[in-house]
Amino acid sequence: MSTDALAPPGQGRGLLDVWRNRYLLRLIVRKEVQVRYRGSVLGILWSYIKPAIQFVVFYIAMGVFLGLNKGMSNYAVYLFSGIVVMNFFNETFGNAARSVVGNGQLIKKIYLPRELFPVSSLWVAVVHFVPQLLVLLVACFVVGWRPGLLHLAAIAAGFTIVAVFALGLGLVFTTANVFFRDAENIVDLIAMVATWASPVLYLWTMVRDESPGWLLTLYLANPLTVAVELFHYGFWVPTTDNLGAWQVPPHLFSVWTPLALAIAAALVVVGDAIFRRYEGHFAQEL
Repeated sequence: MSTDALAPPGQGRGLLDVWRNRYLLRLIVRKEVQVRYRGSVLGILWSYIKPAIQFVVFYIAMGVFLGLNKGMSNYAVYLFSGIVVMNFFNETFGNAARSVVGNGQLIKKIYLPRELFPVSSLWVAVVHFVPQLLVLLVACFVVGWRPGLLHLAAIAAGFTIVAVFALGLGLVFTTANVFFRDAENIVDLIAMVATWASPVLYLWTMVRDESPGWLLTLYLANPLTVAVELFHYGFWVPTTDNLGAWQVPPHLFSVWTPLALAIAAALVVVGDAIFRRYEGHFAQEL
């Protein structure tokens, strides 16, 4: 008799089951997108409208009122390239953290790999990320975007860091949310702090100039900080010869990017282990 036959009921192979059930994943993603826009007049256009309004508000507040756009060419591209990163992170993390509880009725009725729900949240976020990315690309081409291979690699690395990091956090918090609904409030707090804990609305050099060395190291070790700076390097830097006070963070490619990828990957492994450890109790807790 194989050892798999003696495995506790309700426990699968973790994220490996997602790959083996790709068809179910596509169905769940399609369902989530359809439910999101059911009864909506504008539908997917909201993926353009919301970030556009968010950008205008931040641009006026940070660029005009606080004057961050002075002495910095194409500040709009700089700002929006950071905003799309944080929008992608917040949607992936927030929806993944609520995915199991949100699908509680389905989980109580039938068994299917529960990891499908947080992973589907990632893919739904990608669907909404693409329109924002297209708008950003149009803006970049308008102001003369001239990317090289390193710039494109930076964009790919930044996207990978955010996707993996948000999924790992989502796995941890969706498990906690099944047992403690207070986890949703912690998720909201993290989403609120994340934008300000990363150089989205300001320059990272401001942190360098005003912080002790240990705090700057901690700041640069934040995967979201690394991802935002990679997007700045990939989208904004090739549009201008005047970087103003901005500089490429030291060791961005040799140290901080590999470290961010390692942290994100480790978080997914830990999150998947926690998820598998407790998923057998999901149905009765829900």
